[in-house]
Amino acid sequence: MSIEKRSEIYNRAKSFQYAFEGWWFVLRTQHNAWIHALVTLAVVALGLWLGLPLRDWAVLILTFMAVWMAEFMNTAIEAVVDMTMPDIHPLAKVAKDVAAAAVLLGALGAVLVGLLLLGPPLWVRLFGA
Repeated sequence: MSIEKRSEIYNRAKSFQYAFEGWWFVLRTQHNAWIHALVTLAVVALGLWLGLPLRDWAVLILTFMAVWMAEFMNTAIEAVVDMTMPDIHPLAKVAKDVAAAAVLLGALGAVLVGLLLLGPPLWVRLFGA
């Protein structure tokens, strides 16, 4: 294997390492990430119990990913703002508030998707009709 090829493989492996370090940072430092994690696990367990069809799983997975991506971007924006604006500034507040709103919007959308996909089969499972 050529040196260039080995270097490319090493660089790809490092990029995955950096991504997992970022993921771990979010889980370690962001309280809301733990809420997302618990809700994600609860919805997966409920979906398995209800025997959801594959299409519903695809929608749920996309929904989970949208919320997680918003949380990751929110954390990144907060870190950059804190690094570049250690003092309180109105535009820094706007950046952080808008990033937080993106997470909130994603989470609210996820709740609606969850109700639409899990509600009817859960109702049938619990009440029989």
